[in-house]
Amino acid sequence: MSQPPAGDPGQFSPDYLAPPQPRRGFFTQAAAVVVGAVAGLVPLAVGLATFINPLRRSVRSKQRPSGSDAQGFYKVTTLDALSAIPQAFKIIADRKDAWNTFPKDAIGTVYLSRLENGDVLAFNVTCPHAGCAVDWRAAKNAYHCPCHNSAFAPDGVRDPKSPSARDLDSLEVKFENGAVLVKYQDFKSGEKGKHPT
Repeated sequence: MSQPPAGDPGQFSPDYLAPPQPRRGFFTQAAAVVVGAVAGLVPLAVGLATFINPLRRSVRSKQRPSGSDAQGFYKVTTLDALSAIPQAFKIIADRKDAWNTFPKDAIGTVYLSRLENGDVLAFNVTCPHAGCAVDWRAAKNAYHCPCHNSAFAPDGVRDPKSPSARDLDSLEVKFENGAVLVKYQDFKSGEKGKHPT
């Protein structure tokens, strides 16, 4: 006796009995996947926008910075502590970034020197050429930027051979009860004009 061959043509498999699936079913399923993905991305996008929102806002507060007076002057040192030789002083205040506050942090540095007539010169230490920090070189009696060899006289005037487009950025100074106060601000580098940031 022989066994019937597998897949006897007289028998139908259940696959043949199922109705054919129309092509519209594929497009319906594909559309459902796309709509589901978009619906899932909306909350993700909103969450991401909420997370990075502080980065879109200005970091600078509309209130006066802590550590400064109403006009934005910071107490730096005393008049008696200054000499004709420029000295670097840190400006200390509460610093804020997009999320955090750093109390009593250095927000910048200035060079101060006292002239014979009693006036005080104040310069931002940032080189106006490319934003590097300048150093005072007593041996050369000049400020020097190590990045691109810009040089500046003690009064902040740039050396004509320097790549810097302008003199050192001078800052306003005032005196209160023997203290030296400086209106600290940063300026855009690489520009001929002095534009605050």
